Amino acid sequence: MTSDLTLTLADESALPALTSLYDAAARWMLDNGIDQWQPGGKDAEHFRLRMKEGEVWLARTGRGTVVGAYELWWQDEAAWGARGPEAGYVHRLMVDRTEAPRGTGQALLAHAERRIAESGRALCRLDCRSDNERLRGYYEGAGYAKVGEQPAKTDGGGSPYAVTLMEKAIALR
Repeated sequence: MTSDLTLTLADESALPALTSLYDAAARWMLDNGIDQWQPGGKDAEHFRLRMKEGEVWLARTGRGTVVGAYELWWQDEAAWGARGPEAGYVHRLMVDRTEAPRGTGQALLAHAERRIAESGRALCRLDCRSDNERLRGYYEGAGYAKVGEQPAKTDGGGSPYAVTLMEKAIALR
């Protein structure tokens, strides 16, 4: 992991930082021609629910600045269908591109993989829009393999969209 980072579970006090991270990531995507997230697309209530139903992790620098976050879900029927407890699901991997040290995204993924392995699950799964080749390439570079497509995922906020399903086998602890 990037040595200057500390990861902690998010609580209510982190809601402004989480919505700010999301909005900044959404603006960066739009500025770079990636149609994935929209500013304002996830509010405090979204992250509050994710904390209740799963885990939300924050990455902070040694100075205490929040520079990244991710959501860890224990099921994801919208993308993967009903499954047994063999995997954890990473969502909303976010990095502050102005403050985060190089390698923060990889550190967040590695942390998620460790958490999933600690839970006794052998797979880390995630999905991304099928038309987002840049993000798919990023995950492939981190050892994730395409295992399928979901042609009509919905997130409750708009029209269905196609996602690429990706997973990585992780060593159980």
